[in-house]
Amino acid sequence: MADDAPHGLRIARPARWALGRVERSGGFITRMTWHLVDGSSVRWASRAARRRGRVEIRDADGSVTRVVGAEPATATRLARANLAAGIAFMIGGSLFALGPLLAQFGAGSVRGVDMVYLVGGVFFSAGGYVSVVQASNMPTDIDERGMLRGTAWRWWAWWPRQIGWLSAAVLFAGTLFFGVSLVAAFASDLTARQSNGWIWFPDIVGCICFLVSGHLALVEVCHGHIGLRPRELGWWVVAVNQLGSVFFFLAGLAAFTRPATSTVVDLGLVNWGTFAGAVCFVVGGALQLAERPDR
Repeated sequence: MADDAPHGLRIARPARWALGRVERSGGFITRMTWHLVDGSSVRWASRAARRRGRVEIRDADGSVTRVVGAEPATATRLARANLAAGIAFMIGGSLFALGPLLAQFGAGSVRGVDMVYLVGGVFFSAGGYVSVVQASNMPTDIDERGMLRGTAWRWWAWWPRQIGWLSAAVLFAGTLFFGVSLVAAFASDLTARQSNGWIWFPDIVGCICFLVSGHLALVEVCHGHIGLRPRELGWWVVAVNQLGSVFFFLAGLAAFTRPATSTVVDLGLVNWGTFAGAVCFVVGGALQLAERPDR
């Protein structure tokens, strides 16, 4: 076996495979191709390997002849992580959609609405962490048949130069900032300055993290040239989630408390922007359930 480690990314593959094209974006590798002695080639793509455990086998003309899945144990691990993350985002998104509806129509107490948000935030953080775990276990060994194989299961890794891992890690960080904001919302008698410092600021930082994570995910799935990929399920997952991040960001901006009046900039935009963003993450989580390894 040989290791390819351009820009810190190590992919173990048969020694006789010749490294061909390496596609990068901003220093991140999103796709690699190796040439085989019979004229065919093997193409590895970051998201496909991380989420679905797949590599493509292509003929001399570049046409895909077959898709090879990961070995069973690796595929099962990736599928379980994908299922857990997708369900967590669906539940978290559903609660984040319920919260603003209760607030907008005055149903329930303020503390009740805050609790709905807090529980939703816990599920969002769980989904974010599981996404990091899945990215930390991306299979990096390819055998003679083109089958991916993972190493021993790990609950954390430090892969900041792997774009899929970085996207998941930034998303997870965003959920933690949201958590600070959601816990602080239970404090009473806050001044406008305190509210902006303990609730609004971590919330808007979390929104920015979501946007950055979504941008990295789009770069990964589009291999550097962000555009429309309607035939790719992974693109739909990323695009829908990024749209949700935009709605969250707009809602976050509107939640700033004016010091002079101690009122938020636009309560309607806060509620409806949060609702729209949450619905997008519910849809993205549902789509993610289908973006899994083939058994």
